[in-house]
Amino acid sequence: MYGTWLQGNEKGFVKDGVVRGDNPALRRSNERNMGGPIVRLGKKEKGIVRKAMITVSKELEQVVYAVTVQSNHVHVVCGHLEKPIGNVVSYYKNAGRMALKQFGFEGKLWSRGYDVRYCYAAASLEVRIAYVEGHGD
Repeated sequence: MYGTWLQGNEKGFVKDGVVRGDNPALRRSNERNMGGPIVRLGKKEKGIVRKAMITVSKELEQVVYAVTVQSNHVHVVCGHLEKPIGNVVSYYKNAGRMALKQFGFEGKLWSRGYDVRYCYAAASLEVRIAYVEGHGD
């Protein structure tokens, strides 16, 4: 979600697929550049976003193996589509944003970008699914 885990965060952050460490100067710079308030989802909002993502996965005819919506981030493990991953991420983000908008949400919901991990073997896929399912509420 927007503003909850900025680049430079003391817990680390992912940039270009690489986990980076604490960078206070970068974090402060990102905090100054935020264009809106920090967004955290409550239980109701999480359910709305999850339902919207499941709906869009059906529209895309994409298999979803696991999905969890947390107060500050989302994990989705899904099957391959013959579309650029950036487009697929946009479909999911837009679905969540538009669903929340129907319930009165205004403003920026998502941070820019995304982290993607490809699975080329069943064992890798199983690990990702277990990880995501372990983050449910």
